[in-house]
Amino acid sequence: MDCQKIIKTLRHKDFIKVDNKGNWFEEGAAIYAKEITDNIFLLFVILKGMHIENIQALIAHFDCFSSIGLKEPEQIMFYLSIKDKQDLHYFDQYLKTSDN
Repeated sequence: MDCQKIIKTLRHKDFIKVDNKGNWFEEGAAIYAKEITDNIFLLFVILKGMHIENIQALIAHFDCFSSIGLKEPEQIMFYLSIKDKQDLHYFDQYLKTSDN
């Protein structure tokens, strides 16, 4: 999976890179967030280990945008660990279903 291509796509879709200053996400994780409704955010967390790249997609409620990367969310409504392109396909289908 090409994480650089995914990061470029996220930036193009108005996701904002968030500083990871808390303890909830692993050290070195890159966090990209976008508010989808009042204090409900779509997050992509990219973890880069020695031998694997892992992306986590979350829909979560935070008290405000600035608490992302500092505190745990108040509620997680959706979570998916993306390890291959098929997982991205499932996530895309979920988002299309959620719009209806």
